Amino acid sequence: MTVTRGFTGKQREKTEAERLPPGQALTNDFPVLSAGPTPQVKTETWTFALKRGPRPIAKWSWHEFNQLPQSKLTRDIHCVTTWSKFNTGWQGVLVDDILAAAGIEAPTQFTLAHSFDGYSTNVPTADLIGGKAMVATLYEGKPITPDHGGPARLLVPHLYFWKSAKWINVLQFTERDTAGFWEERGYHMYGDPWRGQRYSGD
Repeated sequence: MTVTRGFTGKQREKTEAERLPPGQALTNDFPVLSAGPTPQVKTETWTFALKRGPRPIAKWSWHEFNQLPQSKLTRDIHCVTTWSKFNTGWQGVLVDDILAAAGIEAPTQFTLAHSFDGYSTNVPTADLIGGKAMVATLYEGKPITPDHGGPARLLVPHLYFWKSAKWINVLQFTERDTAGFWEERGYHMYGDPWRGQRYSGD
């Protein structure tokens, strides 16, 4: 934890009700929801890449990716199907550190996250940097299971969880905000739980 100058006291912890977005219900389970069958991605063949448009920028094998700086995040997560789960613990590589390893700054305002199963979802680049998002490889200290997106998934906990793409293999920086799988099917282009942005008209 980084403490900034001028920090003089402990911040008040939010109550459970204050941590729950409108229309959400708290669960202790971790429901499994996917757009299709669960792919079995082996770490021996797993790769992760950055692209700008169609042009590759950088690429890592599983071993190479796990040599990048590791970070831990504990965050509440919120699913569009109205469940929320508090204090979920993740470990992986912050998107900031992925960009640093590639020797670049975020090149465009928009990003498409792509998965091994053909899934995609759009996220504004600003929502991926500044410590807001990571490519996670561990959940609660253990490898992420395939049904929850392992071996690696995107974690963007401040947006509805469909934005945290399972089985991620590419972050593609784009010049315009391009709809992904669920966005093309009527889900909101941004997906802020606190604004109830589930569907395109919300």
